[in-house]
Parts: sequence; C-alpha cells; structure tokens
Amino acid sequence: MKLRKQVTVCGGAIFCVAVFSLYLMLDRVQHDPARRQNGGNFPRSQISVLQNRIEQLEQLLEENHQIISHIKDSVMELTDTGAVSPSGHLPFRSANGSWVLPFDGRPSFVAVKSQDCQMLDVYSLLKFDNLDGGVWKQGFDITYEPEEWDKEPLQVFVVPHSHNDPGWIKTFDKYFLEQTQHILNNMVLKLGEDPRRRFIWSEISYFSKWWEGADKQKREVTRKLVKSGQLEIVTGGWVMTDEANAHYFAMLDQLIEGHQWLETNLGVKPQSGWAIDPFGHSATMAYLLKKANLTSMLIQRVHYSIKKHFASTRSLEFMWRQSWDKSSDSDIFCHMMPFYSYDVPHTCGPDPKVCCQFDFKRLPGGRVNCPWKVPPKAVVEANVEERANLLLDQYRKKSKLFRSKVLLVPLGDDFRYDMALEWDQQFSNYQRLFDYMNAHPQMHVKAQFGTLSEYFSAVYKAGGVAQGARPADFPVLSGDFFAYADREDHYWTGYFTSRPFYKSLDRVLESHLRGAEILYSLALGHARHAAMEGRYPVADYALLVDARRTVALFQALHGLQLCCAVLTSGHSERFAILPHIHPFMHTFTHRRRCQPRKATGDDRRATQDSLPQKTLIELDSTGPRYLVLYNPVEQERLCAVSVLVNTAHVRVLTEDGQTLPVQVSAQWASPIQMSSEVFKATFMARLPALGLAVFHLYNMADSPMTLRSDTLLRLPGAGVSARAVDPLPVRSQQADPQPFFITTQSLTLGFSGTTGLLEEVKVQMHFLVYGTRPSKDKSGAYLFLPDGTAKPYVQKEPPVVRVEEGPLFSEVVSHFQHFQQTVRIHNVPGADGLSVELSTAVDIRDQTNKELAMRLVTDIQSGDVFHTDLNGFQMQARRQFLKLPLQANFYPMPSQALIQDSQHRLSLHSAQALGVASLESGQLEVILDRRLMQDDNRGLGQGLKDNKKTVNRFRLLLERRDTGNMTDSGAPAFPSLLGHLTGAVLNHEVLALPVLPKKRGVPQLQTFCPLREPLPCDFHLVNLRSVVSQVGLPSPALCLLYLLRKHTLQLPFFGPLFNSSAPIALAHASPHGRPSSLPPPHPLRTAVVQRRVLTWEGEPHVGAPDKHNPSREITSEASLFSETFFETFF
Repeated sequence: MKLRKQVTVCGGAIFCVAVFSLYLMLDRVQHDPARRQNGGNFPRSQISVLQNRIEQLEQLLEENHQIISHIKDSVMELTDTGAVSPSGHLPFRSANGSWVLPFDGRPSFVAVKSQDCQMLDVYSLLKFDNLDGGVWKQGFDITYEPEEWDKEPLQVFVVPHSHNDPGWIKTFDKYFLEQTQHILNNMVLKLGEDPRRRFIWSEISYFSKWWEGADKQKREVTRKLVKSGQLEIVTGGWVMTDEANAHYFAMLDQLIEGHQWLETNLGVKPQSGWAIDPFGHSATMAYLLKKANLTSMLIQRVHYSIKKHFASTRSLEFMWRQSWDKSSDSDIFCHMMPFYSYDVPHTCGPDPKVCCQFDFKRLPGGRVNCPWKVPPKAVVEANVEERANLLLDQYRKKSKLFRSKVLLVPLGDDFRYDMALEWDQQFSNYQRLFDYMNAHPQMHVKAQFGTLSEYFSAVYKAGGVAQGARPADFPVLSGDFFAYADREDHYWTGYFTSRPFYKSLDRVLESHLRGAEILYSLALGHARHAAMEGRYPVADYALLVDARRTVALFQALHGLQLCCAVLTSGHSERFAILPHIHPFMHTFTHRRRCQPRKATGDDRRATQDSLPQKTLIELDSTGPRYLVLYNPVEQERLCAVSVLVNTAHVRVLTEDGQTLPVQVSAQWASPIQMSSEVFKATFMARLPALGLAVFHLYNMADSPMTLRSDTLLRLPGAGVSARAVDPLPVRSQQADPQPFFITTQSLTLGFSGTTGLLEEVKVQMHFLVYGTRPSKDKSGAYLFLPDGTAKPYVQKEPPVVRVEEGPLFSEVVSHFQHFQQTVRIHNVPGADGLSVELSTAVDIRDQTNKELAMRLVTDIQSGDVFHTDLNGFQMQARRQFLKLPLQANFYPMPSQALIQDSQHRLSLHSAQALGVASLESGQLEVILDRRLMQDDNRGLGQGLKDNKKTVNRFRLLLERRDTGNMTDSGAPAFPSLLGHLTGAVLNHEVLALPVLPKKRGVPQLQTFCPLREPLPCDFHLVNLRSVVSQVGLPSPALCLLYLLRKHTLQLPFFGPLFNSSAPIALAHASPHGRPSSLPPPHPLRTAVVQRRVLTWEGEPHVGAPDKHNPSREITSEASLFSETFFETFF
C-alpha cells in the first residue's frame, strides 16, 4: 500500500511537470514578440490547431486538478498514519540490499501536527527486518557531497566522558577504590593542563564519596573547573537510574538528592540529561528532567530498528512530549545516539572499524585493542593530514543523520580515564587533529572538545531559538522506548523480572523511606513548634540521609535489576537499610511527647535476602500490650490488620476503650499442620490520614466480638488428614472437580475444585513455564530468549487447597510444588474491599532454565491492545505485534497493567516490578521468576542461579465501563480513582509497631492526626522531605511534593464486577465541587506560592514575606512547602 501511494505521488508529480512545461512552451510560442514580428504571415490554420491544442491542454489540466487532489489526500493519509515522506530523494536499496540515503540539503521529516510521531505508530510502520547495512550493520550506507559544508562549516563537539556504574560486577566501594577515585583525581590534574579540555560527569554517588576524601585544594580546583565550563555535571542524579523497573518516587528522590548535594557543595544546577546505559527509556524520566529545569537530554539504548528509522528520517533529535500533553508544556529537547553503543568505536561515525582507530587507549602495547584488527596510530606531523581526513569523513557521514550542522561525538566508555596515560593519549592526539582541521579552512570544519550543554547550545544557536526551545522543523515525539533490542532478536525483556526478590524489597524500602521522611518532618515540625527542638534527636538525621542514598543506589541501572551481584559480594550492609529507617518511625511514635519507649517493626528480616517474618506479640494476663499503626496514605483508611499473637483468646480495644471485632485464625506450619503456639488475629482498624493510632491487645476470655475462621482443607487423597488445634476447628474433605466459592458483601470469587486457582466469575488463572532456546544464544539475566510459547505448569499430585472464611476476610491457599498461591478478599468498606488480593510465593531453586509465569484469562475483547504503567506515574498503550518475536511483546510493569473493552476493564496492580504481556485478546501474562544457568553475553558473566523464595503481591480490580464515549486504542488509558486508591493500598501498607514497654502501665501515647481533614482522593503526597543544611543537619525548610491527578477522562467507571450484583460508585467532590472519580496521572506539581524547581538554593526561612508583596510568601527552591499550606492541612 505504501509503495503504491509513493508511486502515485511520484507519477503525479512527473505528469504535472510535463504538462506545465508543454503549456509554458506553447504559451511562449504564442506570445513571444520576436516570433510575432517574424511570423506576421503565420497561417491561420496552424493558429487554429494551436488554439485547439491549448483547449485540450486546459481540459487535461482540469482533469489533472482532480488527480492532484487525490495525491494530496494520499500524502495526508501517509502523514496521518505515522509514515514519513522525505521532501527530496527517498532512501533506496543498493545492490547488496542495504539502505542508501542521498543528500538533498533539506530535512526529510514532514511535520504535520503537534505530535509528529507516536512510538506506537512507528512500531506499526516498521518491518523490523534487520537487513545488513554494510559497515553500519544495523543501518545503511551514507553518502555526501564534499561541498555541502562550503557555506556553513561542520561544527564538531567531542565530549570526553566516563560511565561509572554504582555497583555491577564489583561493589560500589570496590569500583571506587580501584577506578573511580583515580578518574576524578586525574580529572582535576589533567583538565588544568589545558583550558581547551572538557569532561562531563553524571553519577553524584561516586562524586560525593570522592569529595569527602578530597583536600581543600582539590575541591577549590574542581569548583573553578565547573565555573569555567571545563567540567560539566550532567543529569545530576545520585545514580544513572534504571527507567524500566524503577518507581517515580525513587527516580525523583535520587534526582533531588543529587541536585541538593550539587547546589550545597558546588553551587551548580545541571542543564542537560545524560542517559547512555538504561536498557530502554521512559517518558517519565523526560518529564522529571523537564520539571527539574533541565533543557535538553540524551538517550542511547534504543531498539536498533527504531534508530535506523529515526536516522533515515533525520529525526534523531526531537522534542519529547508527554502523551497527555495537548500543548508543549512538557516538551524537552532530546538527542538519540544513532549507533550500536556509547563506546568510542560506535560514536565518531557509522564505521566502527575506522572509529576504533581513534580510540587512543587502544594504541599498540596497551591492554585493549581493536577487534577489527586495525589499531590506532599516534597522530604526528607525518600522518596528521591522512588521519584528519579519515576522521572527518566519519564526522560528515554521521552529521548526515541530523538536521543541523552541529555534531556531537562522545569520547569514552565504562570507567574510562582511570589512568593518567589515557588522559594524555586521548587529549593530545585529538588536539593535534583539531588543530589541523581548524587550521585548514578548505576542510570546512571547526572541531573542539566540548561539554554536553555546549553542544546543545550550539544546536539552539544554529536553529535561532532559545535554550530548550524547538528548532524549526524538528519533530515532536510522544511515547517511550521499550522494549530494547541491541541486535537480531535479542530483546532485553528478561531483566524486567530478573531477581524479583530484590525488586520487591526495593519497593518496601521506598515505602518505608517515604514513611520515615514524612514522620520525621512532622516530628521535627512539632518539636520546633513546641520549642522542644533541642530535645529532639536531630543528630539522627544522618541515618535518614544514608537511607535516602542507599535506596537511590538501588535504582542504579544495574542495581535495581541485578543488585544480587553486589549483595553476594560481601556488601549486603549497604542494602540492609531498614534498621536506618525504623528508628524514625519509633522516634516519632514514642518521642512525640518525649517519652522514650522501645518498639520494633512488625515485619523483621533476619538477613537482607530473607523474607520478612511478623513479630510475635506475647500477651499475658497481667496487662495489655500496645500496638501503634501508621497509615502512610493521605486519606483516612479503614482496613483489616493482622498480627501474630501467642493465644487464641485475644481482645482488641481502641484508645478510648471500644472493643473491635477480631477474627482469630490459625498460623500454618505446613499445608496441613496448624501451629499450636502462634495464632493470627485480624481486626478492622480506622486510621487517620498520615497518622498514628494506638490499639490495646489483651489476653482474656472471648467476647461476642471475638470470631473464629472456618477452615476447610481440600486434600488430594484419602490418606492425608489434618489435626485441629483447640479452639480452632478445621474440616477436611477429598478434593473434587466441582468449583467452590468465597464471598463478601462486594465480591464473589469462584475457584477450581481441583487446583484451587481462580476460575469462575470473569477471570481464570493459569500458571505456565517457559524454557530457553537450545541454540547458542540463551536466556540470561538481561535477555529473554524462550524456546517457544509457554507450556502449562503441571505436577504429579494435585495441590492441597485451604479455604478459610470469616467475617473480616476469606482466602483460598493452593500449595503447589514450586509456588503457593493465595487469593484473599476483605469484607471491609472502601478500596480494600473492592479488589482481590493475590500473593504468590515462588520457589524455583530446583529448576534449570525455567521461567514461571501467571496468566489471567478473561472474556474481555481487548484485541491486541493493552496498557502498562511507566514507573507508576502514567499509563502507556501497548500493542501485541505478530511480526515481532514473542519476547519482544513483553514490557516492564512497575506497578500496573490493564486490558479493557467497551464494557469492562481488568487492572492488575503489582507491588514489585515484573515483565508483562498480553499475547492474546483478553489475557494478561506476568513472569514471576526466572532461573537460568548461563550468562547471556551482555557483560554480567553469570546466570540467574541465586534465586530466593520470593513473594509477589498483586491486587486484581475488575471494573465496568461506560460505553458513552470511547477513546482511541492508542490513547493513554487513565486509571480510575478506585484504581489509584488500589495501587496506594498495595504499595503503602499499614506499618505496625508493637510497643515493648519496660514496665507495665499505660504509655503516654495517643492517636495522632496530623491533618485537619483527609486530603482529596485525587491528591497523592509523594513526599514531605526535610532539606539538608550546609552543616549536614535538617534546615528549617521542608520539601513537599504532591501528585495531583486531574480528571480529564470522560469515561466513568462504576466499581468492581467480580460480583455483578453489587454496583458501587466511588467518587468524591474536589475543593471546587467537581466530581473527580476519574483522575488521570497528571504532571507532578509543587505546593508553593512561588513555583520552583527541584534544586536547593540557599536556606531562607519558610514562609518569609515577600518585601515587594507582603501578602505573598516566598520559599527556597527546595522548600516546596509553605506555612500557609501547613496550617491549612496539618
């Protein structure tokens, strides 16, 4: 179809040219004065013939007008469907089948509307055929004419850099001791030798550690290098964060931590983003950088076919716009590196064999050489002309892929410049090349060392626009860059799930860190307000800062994905940060009235790689035990809370003495064996928003409010039996194929009588197994290379199924050999009771090259479209493409995936990042764990053989949709308000803190409600963060970050549909009286009187009056929190 339209366009154009040429020729013959003078006796018969021909031509022109209209419509159709029509010669295939891009002197990307390019449309357009492109294997041959730069010389910026992973093959500390500190020490020395030299640095985690050990002279020299522009800090995050699995809370927190450190110590604010190693790129990161006041950014790891397409249309530089943005407010200028890697052989131009010759670390005699067998040559007077022309040829060819005549050439690799010799080799040889090029005007090039921002500034200047503005004719793009493939069918979709234990732990750490931040800020504020600041342990603030930075290290692009390589190397203490976080919970809980008491977290981990175990609360007849519950969400919460106690006779009272209903159930030592010493007590608690509530637990005779679970064991054979523990009854029966049900007031679920898995009422659950292909290339830590479609999980014996029902919750637990599946529903009003809680405990340590998956099957007519979240911040439309291999259709699911049709929506909320796909209409499939015995040749040097027993937690929400106003399948799908609340409930669980008093007696504790009233349901408090001062202690400023989910979607949702007889509408009135049941994820905003960015600037008093406007308060840039707001809500 596309070829036919292009032929139509070209044919029509040729026809028009021919017709107009003939018409003009005849017109000239008829009206030429010379001809009239010489041909006064022109025969009338010939004139008549000419007139007839002219009339025929006019008729043909009228017919041609219709053809032109058809051509115009075809062109518009091409542009509307995402196809690009270069304004000049089209790329064509050479004899060897590779693409050739002729030069036409004009941009070849047609800008047609506000968003020129949707990534989903690009995927639909491309063939992903991976043809051999010649020297640029994944691209095409590039040609040019030497005179193209005669009027405007090529401007080249060579940007030296060194990428330092905060932990990968080695630990963070070992990398620093062996390499990073030497890089930075050499940087101070070598940059000072020549003011023309430049260097960029990204990872502040390493930089801050080096700074701590640097003497006063090094620090001063570094500040001068930054001020002079020789050294640029790019991005400025604590790490170069992963963009697939990381949650936006952690991405933002590490960015703030890095920016505050930079402002405090160097007085600098980053201008440009640098992301060369994340395995795919998220639109969320582009948005955060934009809101952090960065004007430009660079990305590298993008699917090679996408790069080829963008290169062929000269669209490697574009404005990256958020999918929800109808304007250009979220636009940020983005540069995509065109070639395979960010190392030197793949950055100077399309031919790595040539570029490698200009990586002077690879000079003969060194430890590194060029795999293309042509070594570099030191640049001397005898060869400088030949070397300069060879390099310039690559520069020119690379520049043909961009729209401006400004070229970026990164010069570096992982942990480069750790030896002084390399600094001399690279800078000296390149400077000789630059001097020669710049001294010969006939070469029409100006080459120099530069920083990333110097390059972007030159691009803006060449385009005649301000910093961060869109140059004319540059395209606008929306979407993301997942999944990433670096060659062939090698898709990096395995790491979306790899080591799920640590992905789950990371999310727990983030939630606890956020809770500690909020409680610490509230406690400090109350202490200051009560003039008790001197009695509050502000010295403990260093622990909180350390916890922030350790969680930030978890987000490093290798840390979050494969952090076990670090943990198993003897540095687990870096990630065992819960002991740093919990003291703040306890301190605030028990020092709010300055009454020190000992408390412990309810979930305790013996080691950093073990599952949490609940604390046993030992009750006796001498008095109560006290339990403090912390609600980390901004709304009042009514939920079921479970604790372990040592008796089945338990009574729970509120602070004012009200007895609460308690459901007592067994704690199971094995699938069929109850514990006789430990019991589970579940009660319904009403908790204030962001507040603390105190409950009293007694060991005393049962009351009418003490209720016991009814337990039924469905056993696979007659020879298996279960023994009850007084006073908890248990029934058993032999399993049969008949389905069974559990129910609450809102939900009814049906289960398979054989497997105990969810089977009836809208959703069916299956477990499957993937193997790896038998060829040389196999699945590993990064790559997912399956041996075909998944096969059903089977085991010889049917599972033991436990059915437990009660007034507060009911659950079904199925015990399989390699996993234990728990499905629980809560009989509680509100968000907790409207979704299904899923918990899958996976243990595949006895498997070889297997991956376990959970598949949800529904009758929803979703077709090939589904949606996944980007970093828990926004939703992204996906499409299942049959033209791509199976592994290419998996995407990261940091917190949510959904399918929908005109009637229903099924959302799967996740408490950990995993890989997800929708391989058939009405299905969602999640990879739960992976055990792989070999390396996948991507540098890690190990397989995935260190699996842990892992618990993956989910919430399943089925909602009814209104068919009144459907949106395009490619448009972003915004979660309903109930969906947002479900995700918050899952990812921010109630934190229980049992109090361990030294002596009996009622402690001086009481319920604490920090908010005057709960915040609106479309308002999420991202963090309430204390700001570090110059001396390392908390300053008077606080940083409040919140997410306001505006309601722009016009498709109302009405409650869950597991039980279709229970229609529930959930909405609330916003402060302006408008219903806000459908808030889409909206850009992050800051609660300030004067809008500010994320970096820290000085230390003014919060709420200080503006002298120019006394009625308005001003705050520092990090103090995103005003006293007016504080008094309103707190």
